[in-house]
Amino acid sequence: MTQTLSSRCQWRRELSVLLAQSATPATLSPAPCASCWPNRGRSGVMYTVWNFVPKNLFEQFRRVANFYFLIIFLVQLMIDTPTSPITSGLPLFFVITVTAIKQGYEDWLRHNSDNEVNGAPVYVVRSGGLVKTRSKNIRVGDIVRIAKDEIFPADLVLLSSDRPDGSCHITTASLDGETNLKTHVAVPETAALQTVANLDTLVAVIECQQPEADLYRPLGPESLLLRGARLKNTKEIFGVAVYTGMETKMALNYKSKSQKRSAVEKSMNTFLIIYLIILISEAIISTILKYTWQTEEKWDEPWYNQKTEHQRNSSKILRFISDFLAFLVLYNFIIPISLYVTVEMQKFLGSFFIGWDLDLYHEESDQKAQVNTSDLNEELGQVEYVFTDKTGTLTENEMQFRECSINGIKYQEINGRLVSEGPTPDSSDGNLSYLSFSHLNNLPHLTSSSSFRTSPENETELIKEHDLFFKAVSLCHTVQISNVQTDGIGDGPWQASLAPSQLEYYASSPDEKALVEAAARIGIVFIGNYEETMEIKILGKLERYRLLHILEFDSDRRRMSVIVQAPSGEKFLFAKGAESSILPTCIGGEIEKTRIHVDEFALKGLRTLCMAYRQLTSKEYEVIDRRLFEARTALQQREEKLANAFQFIEKDLILLGATAVEDRLQDKVRETIEALRMAGIKVWVLTGDKHETAVSVSLSCGHFHRTMNILELINQKSDSECAEQLRQLARRITEDHVIQHGLVVDGTSLSLALREHEKLFMDVCRNCSAVLCCRMAPLQKAKVIRLIKISPEKPITLAVGDGANDVSMIQEAHVGIGIMGKEGRQAARNSDYAIARFKFLSKLLFVHGHFYYIRIATLVQYFFYKNVCFITPQFLYQFYCLFSQQTLYDSVYLTLYNICFTSLPILIYSLLEQHIDPHVLQNKPTLYRDISKNRQLSITNFLYWTILGFSHAFIFFYGSYFLMGKDISLLGNGQMFGNWTFGTLVFTVMLITVTVKMALETHFWTWINHLVTWGSIIFYFVFSLFYGGILWPFLGSQNMYFVFFQLLSSGSVWFAIILMVVICLFLDIVKKVFDRHFHPTNTEKAQMEEDKGSVSSAYEFAESKHRGEDSRHLLAEACSQQDSSYVH
Repeated sequence: MTQTLSSRCQWRRELSVLLAQSATPATLSPAPCASCWPNRGRSGVMYTVWNFVPKNLFEQFRRVANFYFLIIFLVQLMIDTPTSPITSGLPLFFVITVTAIKQGYEDWLRHNSDNEVNGAPVYVVRSGGLVKTRSKNIRVGDIVRIAKDEIFPADLVLLSSDRPDGSCHITTASLDGETNLKTHVAVPETAALQTVANLDTLVAVIECQQPEADLYRPLGPESLLLRGARLKNTKEIFGVAVYTGMETKMALNYKSKSQKRSAVEKSMNTFLIIYLIILISEAIISTILKYTWQTEEKWDEPWYNQKTEHQRNSSKILRFISDFLAFLVLYNFIIPISLYVTVEMQKFLGSFFIGWDLDLYHEESDQKAQVNTSDLNEELGQVEYVFTDKTGTLTENEMQFRECSINGIKYQEINGRLVSEGPTPDSSDGNLSYLSFSHLNNLPHLTSSSSFRTSPENETELIKEHDLFFKAVSLCHTVQISNVQTDGIGDGPWQASLAPSQLEYYASSPDEKALVEAAARIGIVFIGNYEETMEIKILGKLERYRLLHILEFDSDRRRMSVIVQAPSGEKFLFAKGAESSILPTCIGGEIEKTRIHVDEFALKGLRTLCMAYRQLTSKEYEVIDRRLFEARTALQQREEKLANAFQFIEKDLILLGATAVEDRLQDKVRETIEALRMAGIKVWVLTGDKHETAVSVSLSCGHFHRTMNILELINQKSDSECAEQLRQLARRITEDHVIQHGLVVDGTSLSLALREHEKLFMDVCRNCSAVLCCRMAPLQKAKVIRLIKISPEKPITLAVGDGANDVSMIQEAHVGIGIMGKEGRQAARNSDYAIARFKFLSKLLFVHGHFYYIRIATLVQYFFYKNVCFITPQFLYQFYCLFSQQTLYDSVYLTLYNICFTSLPILIYSLLEQHIDPHVLQNKPTLYRDISKNRQLSITNFLYWTILGFSHAFIFFYGSYFLMGKDISLLGNGQMFGNWTFGTLVFTVMLITVTVKMALETHFWTWINHLVTWGSIIFYFVFSLFYGGILWPFLGSQNMYFVFFQLLSSGSVWFAIILMVVICLFLDIVKKVFDRHFHPTNTEKAQMEEDKGSVSSAYEFAESKHRGEDSRHLLAEACSQQDSSYVH
């Protein structure tokens, strides 16, 4: 059998699917093999076993410092330099190795995550039976069996299901966030092939378009099932794979994984370039001064340093270059190579604190925060734009019935009962009245005391109105019941014992599901439908309604209707839809009261629907039936004729009331969005939902305020129309005297706006406090984020979502946050960080982001500072040794300065520092503004730390020089200090100063800080005593032998060390005190308030303790006096 399933495609991609005993499951016409479409599986990784070493080395040597030290290391190998190649090679090897291990470990975790998806077991039809294989092994043309609640491993064309009509139901929550049920139907020619044997003999041709990324574009046949969707309410289906691996729609919406670099790392590279310029300048100056000095013959070739014949005859240019490179090597430690490895260790170790934070742990789902990449920790403190999905991210992905209006009276649902908010016609003012159907039959959850208190003349009419309202709710829908419960439905004897809680409803609209469940709680339970019968149970009494017609919902009418025949033979039209589409068609009922109630519901952010009905006479029904038949069988203009028929039928309605359903927000979403605004962060909502739904949730979650002027750019058809609308919006923003504007834009209009009017669109967006983009395709979300990223301000962006349709925007943003939702983990797997709830975003940004940024900003600037302190005395020393390239420090000190002596205090600071209490940061989001736009790494702060380093270096050098430069004996035996003693004194003062400077920067002291800070200084002294006190046999020369002992034996040296350290840090302390008291930042003000609070608390505690002691003294005196009186 050969069947063309669809020939309506722009590009022909004909798959000749030969599914017999052939070993080749599919061929591409005219004849290539199945490997033309290999299934490469899902991939979110950067490296493989084969490319890890070259690719990782390439990534690492893109860093300025790493590349620079590689060049220095090669220079040291090629020419005679003052220092050993080990001084550069060993730190470089250590940095490269540690970074490679860290990045390899993180990518290994991503490999495991991918293997979990690609290795999922599936069953395919091969050789007359079902064969178990992995999802990554599926090829185009394979017939796959999917069971209930399983996820589709590829894009499939539905061939058959366990149902006779070949239908199945799916949810696409992991694709687009929508939890509603979608119905797909197989073509009749294959629907009957329900066995493996029949399917194995199938020969068919499928014509389909080329792989397309757009999830919302019409997909062709209704039989196409997308990878990532989940089978629901159907026992099993068979489908043939048409798109696999990276050609599926879900995969096409992924962006390729790229290395994200934080703003801090970019600043580091800029600072390194500046220091590289300083280094080259110092080398050039030293080389020029050397040759200037050597113009005098006595300095060119002194008697104690005669040149060789080769040196005399060598080229002056080569000698100049050689000397320049030698000075470059001598000063190269001004570039801190250990900075990168310390940053990598800080990021990697610091990331564990996020996972350990109990405030980010969600107890209900037993999920803690996850860090998929630690390279962006500090970027959490720099976010300026948050782009968030709606369904499943801001909301719980669950609709809940909240309120309704029946016959002009408003009710709330409380514990399965509807409680009237106002007095009913028969109740006294101020008393609550309850609605139930206990007049028919008592239920355990509806007591007789909860029935309506009505007068005899009104009772029948009121009961009829409310009964009809909930019958309309229970019948006007397309809800399905889980296949588990509906097995064996027929005559219905089983329904009498079935409790509402046992039913599991599935609906094409989440609103419908919530309404049917609410009606069941009240007492009218929808049991199910079989063929053309709908069954409901009213307080235990079964009623069967014949379903005559369904007038399907469409976006133009914004309503749906059903025509049913009651057990009594009466025919009813029940209609349900938006108030704007139902109320104009009504001629009876409490229209004005209901309109007021609907507006009140909307103000609360609830989704509203109006219910109406019309009783049809036999003659009216005959006319309606004929018109519907003619419209549905029309060969031409069918849609137009159906619309006219629906318009003719849905008129002269009697209004029953309205319902209010809430898409329940996640806990503390409103507070989180408000906190983000206070922190200066703009929040955009990017969702695939419809316009009305998205706006309703934006209002309820606080994204849009009621006082906002909401602007709309929707349903634009052409470029010119879109441009004109944008100009009108821009004028309205300028002319309207409103503080805040909100913008709503849909996907179609956005495409037009970005095509030729990008600048105008961005101007409108920038002037809006909140932006809502609805009906967005996944790649459109990524394009919007990219548009903001490349804008002139270059803001830092963060994207947060929970579904596969959010992966592209998560990967595009500077920081991607995945919500570990109920349906699928694609977003969490592809994100940089994963959290269980949206509310955790505030702690992640305001506390962890703030701390990470402050820590790493101080780390970066401190590293440059201490290396300036380290190498500047080496430069100054050349003026006193005729630029002979003599080193000031011993080579061991050169190697260990950054690796051992000064590394731990700054590393521990960067892991544990808390310059302000975490609760203060979370309760005062405005403090986040103090660190935005990379303020701590501004050029001003960078210059301050650099100048501080140079000034301290001058004090180290010239303080030591004035102490020792007059040939004064500082030792008791009259012996004078030499070259290595001078260098060791400078090094000792420098080491103590930079360590104490780190201590001054520390606000949060723990025993670990004390250990590494003071322990580093003690370790230096102990190491120097051992290193210089023993003749080590493996060292060729030992310049430092007994030098440190002699240095410490002089009291003058101890006094000079203390004096120089105090002088260096005194000015820095004065500046800090001056800035803190006269120009404090908001963070410093909060610190002072916190300090005052702790002082006052301590004072109150001491006072209370003192008062307690006074009281005890007085009591003791009184007792003693009383005792003495007894004695007398």
